[in-house]
Order: sequence, then structure tokens, then C-alpha cells
Amino acid sequence: MKYLKFALKAFLVLILLLGISLTSIYHYYDRDLPMGEQGVEADDLAKKMLQALNEDAYNEINYIGWTFSSLGRERQYQWQKNQGRCKVTWDSITVNLRFDKLKKSSVEINGFDYKGEMKKDYIDTAKAKFNNDSFWLVAPYKLFDKGVERRLIKQKSGQDALLVTYTSGGNTPGDSYLWLLDDKYKPNAYWMWVSLSSIGGLEATWEKWEKTSNGAFLPQLHQILFLDLKITDLEVK
Repeated sequence: MKYLKFALKAFLVLILLLGISLTSIYHYYDRDLPMGEQGVEADDLAKKMLQALNEDAYNEINYIGWTFSSLGRERQYQWQKNQGRCKVTWDSITVNLRFDKLKKSSVEINGFDYKGEMKKDYIDTAKAKFNNDSFWLVAPYKLFDKGVERRLIKQKSGQDALLVTYTSGGNTPGDSYLWLLDDKYKPNAYWMWVSLSSIGGLEATWEKWEKTSNGAFLPQLHQILFLDLKITDLEVK
């Protein structure tokens, strides 16, 4: 009985300490969404960012393959970029997505064609994974997508930053990202105001940029607090 009481007290103390830590993290990192101006200056900054990453070369890419990993889980992608298709694999499941006709996407489990009642759920899950994981790969190239708002933000350091808000599309429309750029206009991080996080302005790095065979740039690592998001096995055609 004494051991049980001790274990219960230790558990309660642990929960209390965890709560204090999470509260401290929230107050330390939480930021208000900055106010900025839309218009020519914001668009010019976005164009400089795209030029630094060689957008023309990116647009010529037909295929990107990669592995996305976090928290010990991996997902593989084979994206036929200009055909609107992507093969998404995780665990024993493979979904061949067709973005123009999502219902015609096919599902395989352990290499066998699957047409059961969970087929739609697997397709929807694969699309959600693709939306999330491809964003961590190619978000800088989506600055002028339909429904995107761009605002110029003047920072205290004197360096301009680009606030991008997605008013439509994806899994969570309304999310905003403040791109932080180096002196050559290449992004090295952004602050996020997203519905999936209660912390506003949480920072994620954009680093280990790899120059593809045709001259475009794609990242291989993001760090958020104590979490690493890794992009490996990059293949571009």
C-alpha cells in the first residue's frame, strides 16, 4: 500500500512538472501574428526568394521521389509532378493517388490490390500525408498558388520577411507562415501560425538545402523545438 501511494504521488508530481514545462514552452515561444502590407513590395520579395531557389529549374522537374521521416515513422513518395499523380507508401499500405480523379486512386496492402470498405479512408489518408509532407519539401515554390496572400513584414533587425497566408487548399486553409531569409533571399526558417498547433509563431528551420541535378534547391532537414523532420532519398528527374 505504501508503494502504491508513493507511485501515485510520483505520477502526480510528474504530471505537474510536465504541465509546468508545457506552459513555460507555450509562453516562451508563442507570438502574435504580425501585421503587414500586401502589394508590390511583398510580391517583389517573394520573387527574389523564388529566384534564389531557381524556380525555373523547379518548374521543369517532372518527378520527385523522397522519404519523409519523423518520430521514427517513415513515408515514401514517388511524385509524378506534372502528371498529377503520386505513389504514397507507409507501413504495409501503398496508395497510387490521382489528384484529378481521386476516386480512381488505387490501394495495395502488402502488395495486393485492395477494394474493401476502408479504401476511401486509405486514399484520404494518403492525400493528407502528401499535402503535409510535400509542403515540407516544396512550400517555397507555392508562394503564388491560387488563394495565397503575401505580406511584407519589417523586422526589428531591419531584414524584410515574407508573411504567406493560404486562404484555401490543403488540409488546413487559413494557416500562415513568416519566411525568414538570409542575405541572398534563400529561406532558412519560418514561423508558423497553424491550426494544428496551439503555439503561434512556432519556428521551424529550413536547412541542408540540396541542389538538384537541374539546379533547383530542396531542403533535407527541419527542426521544430526538439523534433527533427528529415527528408532523405531525394531523386529528381
